[in-house]
Amino acid sequence: MFKQLTEQDASYLYLETPETPQHVGGLSLVELPAGYAGDFYADYKRHIGQRVHLVPLLHQKLVDLPFDIDHPFWADSGAVDLDYHIRHQTLPRPGRISQLEELVGRLHSNFLDRSRPLWEFYVIDGLESGQVAIYTKIHHAAMDGASSQTLAGVMYDLTPEPRKLPPPPAASAAEATPGVEQMLRGVGEHLARQEIRALQYVPDVLKAWAKLVLPDVQTLRYERAVLPPLRPPKTIFNVAITSQRSYAIRSWPLGRFKRIAKQADATVNDVVLAVCAGALRRYLKDKGALPEKSLTAMVPVSLHKPGEPATGNQDAAMLCTLATDEADAMQRLVRIHEAMLDQKRLLNNIKNTLLPDLSFLGSGALLRGMVDLYRRAKLADRLPPWSNLFISNVPGPPVPLYIAGARLLSMYPCSIPFHGSALNITVQSYNDNLDVGLTACRHTVPDLAELADLLGEALAELEQAASRPPATKPAAKSATKPAFRTRDAAPTPPAKSSARRKARTASPSQPKAKVTS
Repeated sequence: MFKQLTEQDASYLYLETPETPQHVGGLSLVELPAGYAGDFYADYKRHIGQRVHLVPLLHQKLVDLPFDIDHPFWADSGAVDLDYHIRHQTLPRPGRISQLEELVGRLHSNFLDRSRPLWEFYVIDGLESGQVAIYTKIHHAAMDGASSQTLAGVMYDLTPEPRKLPPPPAASAAEATPGVEQMLRGVGEHLARQEIRALQYVPDVLKAWAKLVLPDVQTLRYERAVLPPLRPPKTIFNVAITSQRSYAIRSWPLGRFKRIAKQADATVNDVVLAVCAGALRRYLKDKGALPEKSLTAMVPVSLHKPGEPATGNQDAAMLCTLATDEADAMQRLVRIHEAMLDQKRLLNNIKNTLLPDLSFLGSGALLRGMVDLYRRAKLADRLPPWSNLFISNVPGPPVPLYIAGARLLSMYPCSIPFHGSALNITVQSYNDNLDVGLTACRHTVPDLAELADLLGEALAELEQAASRPPATKPAAKSATKPAFRTRDAAPTPPAKSSARRKARTASPSQPKAKVTS
């Protein structure tokens, strides 16, 4: 069996440059069973090996077309070399969390081998806590945030005792790489589908434009125009980047974010954005680099249909102000909440036009050439940015999970910076916690841990602000419920820098392995 990549899937291949590997990943801390005396690396490798056949992306590889005339195909790779894909690392003593962050940053800098299935998993021991870390990376062409939860559903169990799953099929000869005739037939079918989709796409575009420019059919009134912030300020993050990555993780109880959201009549995602905004404001202000104009975040949203298995990439993005020009934490949340309502309304009007999967012969080569020109000329240093950074919120499993008999304590995301956007903050909920992973260009943001510590201070600041009288809280604002999901804790005084450094180097001691500021 072989299947051609969609437009969005293939775009992550064309966006890959020597400085911008396009894989996403995750870091989890796991707690071994009491009295465990085995080899967890061997047990983990056996566990994955028994389930590889259930997840296509783990046993399929890319087959490129000559000269990028059309998108590549996924084809079965035959037997998967688990010794290559699943690796073992040991931290040097004393095995602090800061050392783990450093190692994951280096591992995340390395490219995946395109001649093999596009994934690598690492078992990392040597932590002073006695816990074990698992770092995973998979190419974005095969998976987005929502489809990663489908992978988790196969790989993890709800009890320490693994589920009984269908065994691998009987051994057979590996499927041959598609021949020229098969690939040409596939390209021809793709072109035919493109023509049909193009015709079907026209009514959707007309409907979207009608919603944007025509009055409401019932009231004959025009809605207020909603546009994303189109001219974000230039910041220290908006430059050409290197391939080297810095990485930091933090975790807080999800209940703290929910409590603020309830007090402020906002959403948890609004609170996440406001906490990030508060930390970014302080970080840039301390460097004398805070622009007068507010920063803008690119906020990915999932367009996977509810109830359907999430496979591949089906994402869009919203541009949302972070109100970093506002000194008051609650007023920042008010502005972010209102801006997100507006952007959701805009996205609802045009969502049917966002994933047409339309292309033409040679579009991949053209896009690859444009990206190469962009990075060689370092245009990110010269041109105004589209946004200042990426902030993503992925809803994760609400219950404890297990893998190879070990209890999963955390699910920290690890994502992609790009030229012109050197910082990515991705948040994932898991078992009543909110786990945060910050990924950045190591050259541009060498002190990423300081920014991560400021997230905790911003959260405490927002908690204090949310406890003020209701007059300062955002008024309820009606909006049509969006047909998509956003990928989408008593107040304490800000910690001093010495306390932040101590927290950063400490090993997690709580059962849920929280890494707090």
